[in-house]
Amino acid sequence: MKLSDDDFTLFGLAARQGLDREDLDARRRELQSQVHPDRFAAQGAAAQRLAMQWAVRVNQAHQRLKDPLSRAAYLCELRGVPVAAESNTAMPRDFLMQQMQWREMLEEAPDSATVEALDTAVAQQESAMLAELARLLDEHPDTAAAAARVRALMFVARFRQDIERRLEALDTTH
Repeated sequence: MKLSDDDFTLFGLAARQGLDREDLDARRRELQSQVHPDRFAAQGAAAQRLAMQWAVRVNQAHQRLKDPLSRAAYLCELRGVPVAAESNTAMPRDFLMQQMQWREMLEEAPDSATVEALDTAVAQQESAMLAELARLLDEHPDTAAAAARVRALMFVARFRQDIERRLEALDTTH
């Protein structure tokens, strides 16, 4: 193992979108037990500092790999097609129309039941998009299309946060 290894190599996993979360978590625990700074207490400060670097590296890799969206963005980057969400905001017209419709529905929602129904619909769409993303990355690799799908899913994730805030606001006013 090297600190410069990619996250998948570090965890001994194939570089693919479809991961078993329990396996990922078990590998994290195993790696953390190997690199925990307390194991190196008798070897001095330098060994403990290096162990701390390893522990931080393992935690960062785990954070990136456990989230499907960040894992997909990372895979795109590893495959030479960065998502570049901050500079590439182009979206298909039908997706933009869907976003506008959802936003309008959220703004006009009279109660939490309506907002929760919208959240359910958006969650279903998000799930379908994640499945398509996995297909684009694992089954029929098309990294450019996958990067575009990641950007779209980032919009969906932000919208779901807006839904949460709206539900919180409705709960405090009722």
